[in-house]
Amino acid sequence: MKKTLPLLLLVTICSMGTAIAQNNNFLQGHIKRVVLISVDGMHAVDFLNCANGISTINNGQPFCPALAALGKTGFNYVAASTSKTSDSFPGLTAIITGGSPAYTGVYYDVAYSRNYDAPAKTTGNGLGAGPCTPFAAPTGTTTEYEEGIDIDKTKLNGGAPGASLTDGGIASIDSKKLVRDPNNGCNPVWPWDFVRANSIFSVIHQAGGYAAWSDKHPAYSSVASGLGPIALDDFYAPEINSTVIALPHVTTPLGASCSPIRDPGSDLTAWTNSFQNIQCYDTLKVNAILNEINGKNHLGTKQTQVPTIFGMNFQALSVGQKLVEASNSTTGGYLDAAGTPTAALLGEFQFVDASIGAFVNELKAQGLYDSTLIVITAKHGQSPIDPSRYVSQLIKGTSPVTLLSNAGFIPFSESTNNPTGIGPTEDDVSLVWLSNSADTLAAVQILEANASPAGIELGQIYYGPSLALNYNDPTVDPRTPDIIVTPNVGVTYSGSTAKLSEHGGFAHDDTNVVLLLSNPSFPSKTVREGVGTVQVAPTILQYLGLSPSALSSVVAEGTSVLPK
Repeated sequence: MKKTLPLLLLVTICSMGTAIAQNNNFLQGHIKRVVLISVDGMHAVDFLNCANGISTINNGQPFCPALAALGKTGFNYVAASTSKTSDSFPGLTAIITGGSPAYTGVYYDVAYSRNYDAPAKTTGNGLGAGPCTPFAAPTGTTTEYEEGIDIDKTKLNGGAPGASLTDGGIASIDSKKLVRDPNNGCNPVWPWDFVRANSIFSVIHQAGGYAAWSDKHPAYSSVASGLGPIALDDFYAPEINSTVIALPHVTTPLGASCSPIRDPGSDLTAWTNSFQNIQCYDTLKVNAILNEINGKNHLGTKQTQVPTIFGMNFQALSVGQKLVEASNSTTGGYLDAAGTPTAALLGEFQFVDASIGAFVNELKAQGLYDSTLIVITAKHGQSPIDPSRYVSQLIKGTSPVTLLSNAGFIPFSESTNNPTGIGPTEDDVSLVWLSNSADTLAAVQILEANASPAGIELGQIYYGPSLALNYNDPTVDPRTPDIIVTPNVGVTYSGSTAKLSEHGGFAHDDTNVVLLLSNPSFPSKTVREGVGTVQVAPTILQYLGLSPSALSSVVAEGTSVLPK
């Protein structure tokens, strides 16, 4: 799988130019549109449990009736795997490009790139500003594609000038907070430029379709990779890590009013700090999809058209899986390794299901249901399901990057010794970029000698051939980590007591996610063949009558459509 960067770019450019020529059957088949939904954190076993019921929950009845109904006319892929790494950014990128991190260059929302320079302005999360000399040798920098690049990350609209309460979108990105490319005259690297592959949104828009997406950060306009912002006819991204505010006239699908603030006693610095407030946040995007089903823009203020491709991510379930809300002594997560949800997590399942049920009802009301493909999947899972396995490693030990920072092997922007920096790329995985790749063996020796305090005595260390086999040689590809560490199952490099699980790693609970393709014409079928969420993108194109090979990742990596 080793590729030089010029080859990657050549394949991308050639493949992107084929989209128009290959659209002869566009929308000529039964499927006229696709609703793509990522229920972040949702495992395959979660779908099994909530669609079929658990004897000790909800009197044994399904607690996801809408999902259960979709499953009766759908292909259920029970052995589906996310990207590795399983973070939201590479996970979403895989779903919409058909490519792995090796090809797309997307490893994490906060990662590192040897061929870029620091932003002109320090980001909201502390990625420091630095110099950039046009066409000079790059110095390398941490890269950030999350809330830190917003004009004002404390605002739901991201601080976009003149924007309404929730509606910042791309206009809320501060270009001075973007990393810069010295080989492009030190111009900022926009999210859609960062991804080294084109997306289904670009292919569908270029073929004459209408493309829309809703997500948790303005940075996730990265889904427009290939064509750039013009690929998104409608984009909605209220900032999830903004200060919680009352949302007038917003009511969740379960009937709860979001004005005033539902959980005022919680930590109001982010919507993810409350089981109740996160539902209000997600309802903004739910309403956007309902408006789009009705042929309007995401706010419902303008008549447009029903999108050919549209959808959103749900954050509520991920919060329900991870959160310990100290303000009201409520604990989420699971009760056991079988995936029995706590009461708090059950409420998030019911919220997500009611939202999906609202989509189905509106599609039916508009006469669109029979010709719509609904795809339910997840950017990532969450590990561990078993609550007894979770370990906050920084409370009891240390992390790989901390060890290597102390040894002087880590670039300053990634180092744990940087007092104001954004920090290393470590959740329940550790991605290690060294100041000098020649130090790889010495760094690995330090990790091996400190396996127990780093929580990796039962984990794995990937470097050299074992890393390059599924990624690229880090001495050739400026995005590839020198070392990837997957710790013991349950270990998260966190010192927090407010979490129960995390994602990003390679563990089964991180990567085995729901994947359901539903349409009234489909049979009910369980597919046990191992598949990947990367196969969603070419499958969507095929259903819409477009060639999967219009995606550069499909051509480069041989990504196949999903089996039936």
